[in-house]
Amino acid sequence: MTKTLRRAAAALLLCASALTAPLASADTDGKPTTATIHGDRPGPVYDKRIFTQFAEHLGTGIYGGLWVGNDKSIPQTNGFRNDVIAALRNLAVPVIRWPGGCFADEYHWREGIGPRNKRPVKVNTNWGGVTEPNAVGTHEYFELLRQVGAEAYISGNVGNGTPQEMAEWIEYITAPAGSLADERARNGHKEPWALASFGIGNELWGCGGNMSAQYASDVTKRYSTFLKVPAGKTLVRIAAGANGGDYNWTEVTMREAAKQLDALSLHYYTLPQGGWPPKADPVKFGETEWADTLAATWKMDELIAGHARIMDKYDPQKRVFLAVDEWGTWYAPDPGTNPGFLRQQNTLRDALVASVNLDIFAKHADRVRMTAIAQMVNVLQAMILTEGRKMVLTPTYHVFEMYKPWQDATVLPIDIATPWYNKDKFVMPAVSGSAVRGKDGKVHVGLSNLDPNQPNTVTVKLDGINVATVTGRVLTAQAINAHNTFDAPETVRPVPFTGAQVSGGTLTVALPPKSVVVLDLQ
Repeated sequence: MTKTLRRAAAALLLCASALTAPLASADTDGKPTTATIHGDRPGPVYDKRIFTQFAEHLGTGIYGGLWVGNDKSIPQTNGFRNDVIAALRNLAVPVIRWPGGCFADEYHWREGIGPRNKRPVKVNTNWGGVTEPNAVGTHEYFELLRQVGAEAYISGNVGNGTPQEMAEWIEYITAPAGSLADERARNGHKEPWALASFGIGNELWGCGGNMSAQYASDVTKRYSTFLKVPAGKTLVRIAAGANGGDYNWTEVTMREAAKQLDALSLHYYTLPQGGWPPKADPVKFGETEWADTLAATWKMDELIAGHARIMDKYDPQKRVFLAVDEWGTWYAPDPGTNPGFLRQQNTLRDALVASVNLDIFAKHADRVRMTAIAQMVNVLQAMILTEGRKMVLTPTYHVFEMYKPWQDATVLPIDIATPWYNKDKFVMPAVSGSAVRGKDGKVHVGLSNLDPNQPNTVTVKLDGINVATVTGRVLTAQAINAHNTFDAPETVRPVPFTGAQVSGGTLTVALPPKSVVVLDLQ
């Protein structure tokens, strides 16, 4: 390696966990990985909201993916397809962000209430120029939440909406009685709904208004002033935060508006092959593209650390949390699809992107208390793909299912010393990992081998953890671009893992190449 690459690799290794052990150096290439899990030094809670899902009026993310209305050919309950709902319930989805995204910046909530046959049909100017029937509005969204068992996170329209419009929407949702509560009752729902979180706009630096940081912070304070809920209720107010590494945005927002906020968002997409606009093929790629994508994923650690340092300066008590409410891979759309629908196939590579990000969020769980992968169904790094009556679960879905024990678990610090994996100019730690003590009392360990060619034996010292047995599952496949299709839906799926053993306070794990392994210790 060159000196520059060694420095990059050392920085990336820090991303693997909250390291306290000495860093591995370049001459560890080809050697096994060692780690220590500190069960005697429990960390913060891994907030279940880190598993938030995102459903935007974009392509077939809502219509066809979730909502089928009165289509009798697809089993549904109150318009929402039963197969997708069952799959989401199996993930224990805690929160669903809606209606956008950029769609939220032009969404007027009154167009989505009342009789569906009287709702205006609009043009979705952000995503494909197709018609938006407004068939899924506020009442339908809360029915979706009821069926999934999730909490509400609504993004309000700051782009071309008013503070009055936003305040009235919150009153319509939450008021127990009064004019807007009566209107809600006339539209079919007498009791108020629970509104957990509200986004004060979306991407104010871009599709939400192309604002400067100073102007956006003033607008945020103004709108936040009018976000009121009934006495005895609380509302998490989330400001539209930075795009990737725009640290000045966080600096200005925290300095000017922190007192009016409960959280600040961050958006970062894994964009291989030179970044914007997305060029990478979601399926046709080789090892260089594999490495490019995973190296770009590791940047999440650097970004969170940088924004967290600024937030610490203005909020050392960490009252205001960081909500990474858009993340995931963004490739060129699948061939033959509407480019504005952002539909992309999902491979084993995406599964590794998901596990690395979930590990990074564990490292920063003191500040990161919500994230939302983009998106839930049929859009970008989706959990689920549908086509008519057909549905298939993606490799990313399986990672989220494997990591379910992380929801509201206690993070256990993990130090990892791992060899580098490098391909061409892309260098990164070969192994990523995180550990938690779940609400079930068990210790759960996630380990991912990013090297697509070489297995890696990980030896883990268990400090303050008494373990008698270990069980687990592994997600891998023959090819780096393996993916699930409607004709072959189980090409990439978790299977029992027998490559781990525990003895004398040491856990030994034989990680296959290009794999995600989740272990349960008890």
